[in-house]
Amino acid sequence: MQILQIVPSISLIYGGPSQMVLGLAPALAKAGVKVTVITTDSNGDTGQTPLDVPLNQPVDQDGYEIIYFRCAPFRRYKFSLDLLKWLNHHAQDFDLAHIHALFSPVSSAAATICRQKNLPYILRPLGTLDPADLRKKQQLKKLYVAMIERANLAGAAAVHFTSTQEAKISERFGVKTKDLVIPLGVNPPILSNEDVLSRWGIAKDKPVILFMSRIDPKKGLELLIPALEELLTAGYDFHFVLAGTNPQDPGYEEKIKTQIANSSLRSHTSITGFVTGVAKASLLQAADIFVLPSYYENFGIAVAEAMVAGTPVVISDQVHIYQQVEDSASGWVGTTDTQSLVELLKQALSNPAERQRRGENARNYALENFSWQAIALQMIQAYKSITKL
Repeated sequence: MQILQIVPSISLIYGGPSQMVLGLAPALAKAGVKVTVITTDSNGDTGQTPLDVPLNQPVDQDGYEIIYFRCAPFRRYKFSLDLLKWLNHHAQDFDLAHIHALFSPVSSAAATICRQKNLPYILRPLGTLDPADLRKKQQLKKLYVAMIERANLAGAAAVHFTSTQEAKISERFGVKTKDLVIPLGVNPPILSNEDVLSRWGIAKDKPVILFMSRIDPKKGLELLIPALEELLTAGYDFHFVLAGTNPQDPGYEEKIKTQIANSSLRSHTSITGFVTGVAKASLLQAADIFVLPSYYENFGIAVAEAMVAGTPVVISDQVHIYQQVEDSASGWVGTTDTQSLVELLKQALSNPAERQRRGENARNYALENFSWQAIALQMIQAYKSITKL
């Protein structure tokens, strides 16, 4: 079975949804599937340096091959004419395409080419069919749906959702679809002896509350910051770590940093910027509580990464793996309001033994249910049901 993975970018700067392909591809390859990933060299908006990668040629990587194409024209939209030309010429070499992202020009055009070439394809919307996300640029998206995306959904062999809740609430624009619910995977944490707390001046005798995600309005930081301020006023002692960035909206990121600098939190906060690799793994393991009070999150890969690191999570019920967190007692789940967040964090901060218990539950659940090996086997069954191979 030869599977083509199509994703606008796999740069770390775009976060977990894009990076998912780099977890899935080697797991599929290890299970005997021939995998080719096509993507662009996009590494941020206009002005950012593209990825330093070979272009227009297969690169062998972890048992699969990846081909990068120059992002041009329209770098801002991760578009590549070269990628589409290659797909038009090579579509017949594959049994199925797995396309990651909707409302992305290169993904939308790729789906159209797949239909023209009779190559069955699966669409993974990455949360873009969530009603809350559709309200952004609403009129433009209505036009985009009418002209392009409704036909892409109608022509898809299946739509890949990463949680039951995502599938339940997602808009289909009147199109009947075959839905696959298969979660994202995570890798076991990198073990490190790095003293990551000292690196950012974090005291070791205080509980660490970690936010590690894109600094974006949907992540609920305007709920979290006043909640943390209220906890300080109530006498709770902790250290807050804000890890992340937002190259596509630096103004919002700066607003959040300024808000913290002008609040009682400033002497209790470390702002690390974007972290990855050993530093990221070390922070996840050093944290006592991981917090993500998002307004909507189609899966919440950052939550799964915290869980596999053994860190209990405090999340909103709009993070769509909240049911798994509740059922496995891997953390605390509340609503998207400040007072709910305050109460959950009080519970977590007041009971170190319970934090440890829930952290162990989190690790065990994530290793069993979010391992890439398990996800790959589910995906292969889905591929076989579509291709009849």
